[in-house]
Amino acid sequence: CFLGPPSIGWLMSAYYLFEYGSSLERAFGTAQHLLFLLIQIGFLSVCSAFFGQPFFAQSVITSMLHVLSRSMPNQKVKWLIFTVPYWTLPYGLMASDVLQAGNAGAALPHVLGILSGHVYYFHKNIWPKLGGDDWLVPPQFMVNKLEGRRSAAKDSISNALKSRKKGAGRKLGSK
Repeated sequence: CFLGPPSIGWLMSAYYLFEYGSSLERAFGTAQHLLFLLIQIGFLSVCSAFFGQPFFAQSVITSMLHVLSRSMPNQKVKWLIFTVPYWTLPYGLMASDVLQAGNAGAALPHVLGILSGHVYYFHKNIWPKLGGDDWLVPPQFMVNKLEGRRSAAKDSISNALKSRKKGAGRKLGSK
């Protein structure tokens, strides 16, 4: 993905990519996150070629924001100095980029990101509720490889908590 030349916008894009990418990974798991990224890169590459628009990381960031904002639309988040509902975040990011560029063409990567994020969200969350198959499930080998250690770590912590000694306890400061 191309973040552009080093600038304040580059730093903000790197921050958004890390912050919202890790939020998406925590929410859906590592294997599902990798599948999301592969689908987004494939879909955005095709769309970018169709529109003659280079493929930018901004589209991936906006697609992440769109999927997260659809999952928790009314949650309040901090954006710059404002507290806004999550569902407005992709559109606010698009508006700020358009205002900074002084050109409506700066919205195209965001529109592509919203479109690709919506396609993913629809097929992952809405279509199965309407009776369709959830075909966006990571293969089992990917789940085993990426989340196997995490499951083992969770089991280890769970076993340690179950086997700990539970006593009456002591007041702090008493001997």
